[in-house]
Amino acid sequence: MRREGMAMLPTQPGMAWRVDETAEADSAIDERARVAAAQADPVAFGVLYRRHLPGIYRYLRARLASADEAADLAQQVFLKALEALPSYRERGLPFAAWLLRIARNASIDAARARRSTTPWQLVAEGQPAEASGAPDAELALAQFADLLTPLDESKRELLVLRFVVGLNSREMAAIVGMREAAVRKQLSRSLAILKERYRAEHV
Repeated sequence: MRREGMAMLPTQPGMAWRVDETAEADSAIDERARVAAAQADPVAFGVLYRRHLPGIYRYLRARLASADEAADLAQQVFLKALEALPSYRERGLPFAAWLLRIARNASIDAARARRSTTPWQLVAEGQPAEASGAPDAELALAQFADLLTPLDESKRELLVLRFVVGLNSREMAAIVGMREAAVRKQLSRSLAILKERYRAEHV
């Protein structure tokens, strides 16, 4: 399988992950054009790789035990995506949702092989410097990760997809295989639990 246009991932904990400055301004039409270009020529996949790497890495980092493991698995996710790209169809969802489904399946397989529990406090460590901003933001994320501890796996995953990766309820529903209404309901309940815990600890 060809891998031109894809830089190898850094594997050191704490290394920053940067998105091209123009990435956020890309429209859905631009994204479809980039996917089509990559389907025609794998070299063009490098653009999609750089654009979506931060979100995929953050998602995996929140689910895995170490930064190195997350970086290695992110590499595998994009290689699997490149291999499956010829059969990709949009089906009304963004390309990122398709990548995240690959990442989710890969992380589930990794967890089964490892058979250990990931400490969710490591979510904060997995947040790239560019995305977290000032030290106060990193501290806030660390506190948020602590609040996730009493929640079950499914609730944690939805909160990470929403607040770390930045997906909407429709995109999350497609990734985790739930109805959109169920996603919104579970998010609402989870946030209510977190709010009550926060209040209890800060009275």
